[in-house]
Amino acid sequence: MTKEECIEALSKHANIEPVITSTVWKELEKENKEFFEAYAQSKSNDDRMSEEETSKMIQKIISQPSESSKDHDPDE
Repeated sequence: MTKEECIEALSKHANIEPVITSTVWKELEKENKEFFEAYAQSKSNDDRMSEEETSKMIQKIISQPSESSKDHDPDE
C-alpha cells in the first residue's frame, strides 16, 4: 500500500484525518529508515512485495532493538 493509499483507506474506513496519517507516516519514516528505504526501492521497481514478504520484513524490523530504545531504561 502506498502512502496515498494508506491515507485514503484510513480516512475512509477509520475516519482518521489525512494530516494525522501523513504526520505519523513521516515519523515512522524517521524511526524506521531501513524499512522505508526498502519500501521505496520496491515501489520504484514497480515490484510490490507479497503480503508474506512484507510481514517477514516487518517482523525482522520489530525484533531488532531500535536506536531510540537503546537510550531508555526499560523499567521506566
